[in-house]
Amino acid sequence: MGWCEPAYVPHFEVKILEDRGETEVEQDWAGRGVLYFKGRRQGFMPEYITHPVKDLATWKAHAEWRLDPHDPRRHEGLEVRMAAARGEMITQHVAGSFMYLRAMIGPEELLYAFHDQPGLIETAMQRWLELADIITAVHQRFVTFDEIFFAEDNCYNHGPLISPAMIRDMLLPYYKELLRRVKERQLDRSRHLYLQIDTDGDCRPLIEFYIREIGMDAMSPFEVASRCDVVEIAHQYEGLCLRGGIDKRILAAGPAAIDAMVERIFPVMRERGGYIPTCDHGVPAEVTFGNYLHYRRHCVELGE
Repeated sequence: MGWCEPAYVPHFEVKILEDRGETEVEQDWAGRGVLYFKGRRQGFMPEYITHPVKDLATWKAHAEWRLDPHDPRRHEGLEVRMAAARGEMITQHVAGSFMYLRAMIGPEELLYAFHDQPGLIETAMQRWLELADIITAVHQRFVTFDEIFFAEDNCYNHGPLISPAMIRDMLLPYYKELLRRVKERQLDRSRHLYLQIDTDGDCRPLIEFYIREIGMDAMSPFEVASRCDVVEIAHQYEGLCLRGGIDKRILAAGPAAIDAMVERIFPVMRERGGYIPTCDHGVPAEVTFGNYLHYRRHCVELGE
């Protein structure tokens, strides 16, 4: 069902599009032109300079057929995977509506497309719903979901990239319809279906919105550099499950700083009733293995 990119089957061919001397432009598996340092793919933030979908013609040429919900390759090893999931907490990951569109069209281009090409947005979102509905229906023949986890990435360090009004008008109807169908298909309807939204950046302006509009139960990863303080948010939203909020910069700073951070957060979360202490994004390369082990040990000590 995708995550930070649409669930393409098959993927785009990975190939070099342009040699720029010290850098090169590569077409990645999601069809984007990505500017990299030559010969390096890790340790820095890549720059996405082109995206495969620009209008309805390029949607049909590059994306629509790769999002065929009936492609049998989507279900390879299905029964083995479903059998292995029994007895565990079962989460269905889904590329969220904004993230799905953003990865196809580009973050800036997408915002123009909402206004200039509503037909493209509607067509792409109808396929998003169709794909998500069919895939979840197949999975739900075997298991009851505990959680639907949407990757959204619709915020940056100063707030949302898209207004709540535009989310409500153009994206939430598809969310609500998917969730309605999923809930109707649950094998065990007595089990609560948790809804988690993942977005980097300053998500605070959207917390109340998602709780009110779709009944969000959990959120992540609460980037500290974007002024997301899980202690403050815990006090403000008593019923919200929190995952993240561990400052990746402090993990690189050493044991004393790590201890101070963890000892500030954990007592509040214990009193509140629980918390999943994960890094507020990927753990960066400058965090030493020793620092990370120290962090984990102290989490266990304070969490017992």
